[in-house]
Amino acid sequence: QVQLVESGGGLVPAGGSLRLSCASSGRAFSSYTMGWFRQAPGKEREFVAFISQSGGTTYYADSVKERFTISSDNAKNTVYLQMNSLKPGDTAVYYCAAKTAWGISQRSSNYDYWGQGTQVTVSS
Repeated sequence: QVQLVESGGGLVPAGGSLRLSCASSGRAFSSYTMGWFRQAPGKEREFVAFISQSGGTTYYADSVKERFTISSDNAKNTVYLQMNSLKPGDTAVYYCAAKTAWGISQRSSNYDYWGQGTQVTVSS
């Protein structure tokens, strides 16, 4: 069983920055692909970014590329999402997720464990 706890959300003006954290209780954290997803009101959950088990591969949705950075600290069992140049369109609940099977994926259905989410609101 893996528990994920996100933190770091909040209200920020357009152009501002936030760093989200996701702490995992899983003993095999370094063997998971970790992803960030988001869901805005009235919209489906969408992929934001993932980082591979080795940390050597990262991938971003086009909408956040060059603005968001995903990273992980295996010693702390924590994955981060640094969000810069935030836009009102980034407003959503952000979820981290763990994919325990080998391989990388953008599909939410391939992730086995999910956090409770943290709200990010960007004001115009």
